[in-house]
Amino acid sequence: MIKHTLFFSSACHLNIKDDQLVITNRDTGELNQVPAEDIGFVVLDNPSITFTQSVIQHFSENNASVVFCDSKHHPSSMLFHLDSNQTQTEKFRNQINAKEPLKKQLWQQTIKAKINNQAKLLKKLKIDSSALERIVKNVKSGDTSNEESKAARFYWKNLMGEDFRRDRYGLAPNSALNYGYAILRAAVARALAGSGLLPTLGIHHKNRYNSFCLADDIMEPYRPFVDKAVIELKSNMKEDEELTKEIKAELLQVLTCDIIINNKKRPLMVGLTETTASLARCFAGETNKILYPELL
Repeated sequence: MIKHTLFFSSACHLNIKDDQLVITNRDTGELNQVPAEDIGFVVLDNPSITFTQSVIQHFSENNASVVFCDSKHHPSSMLFHLDSNQTQTEKFRNQINAKEPLKKQLWQQTIKAKINNQAKLLKKLKIDSSALERIVKNVKSGDTSNEESKAARFYWKNLMGEDFRRDRYGLAPNSALNYGYAILRAAVARALAGSGLLPTLGIHHKNRYNSFCLADDIMEPYRPFVDKAVIELKSNMKEDEELTKEIKAELLQVLTCDIIINNKKRPLMVGLTETTASLARCFAGETNKILYPELL
């Protein structure tokens, strides 16, 4: 079942009644309702939003991710259910005990999937992607020769233009990319928790100050889906302008876009679940292949 993605940018009050999320607009008094169990992702982007504790409890029980935005309207923190899998202890143990050769093989698969999707996006935009198709063949176990970086230099130059610099604090469309990636990261963390895995313990990322190393690993092949959405919205963005709520709402739709995974068409959020479930099977020794999406 596809879960709803909700974006709140105006002052409102949220409460639960009869298993429904009741949304009250604090300016107009207008009421709306959404079945609480159907909600998968929530973005709270207004400091005047209030809610009862039962709202957070229901979100947690239904494994819904909640993203809180800061004063600049950028995603700054997230809440998701930690105890969402019945065999979590066993899966934690498998993840912790995973051997280095397996993690290096999984990272190789991850980078290959990412570069393949970058190539597919360029090709879809009628841009020559032959360089990426050559680079992906050179990705070794653990990507020891850093083919990911080589691919990135070619990819961004051809996707956004010679003058573009991918920078967290750079001019548009960097702000849109950052916003989309933050939403994607939260969705990946939700899927990992739902599959009984620790988002903290990565297969490649190991920053001691990063609580979501595994989410940062697994989101890599999904990034081009955000890139595609940003390219489609680029004409509506100005370099020195904050992202509008309309653009943010459009970026949230990335979570429901169609992908191909395991030879089947699926919404992206469903694909994330298939990816993280396959990763859990890899850690358990049931397979050595992680399922990643293909860009349509």
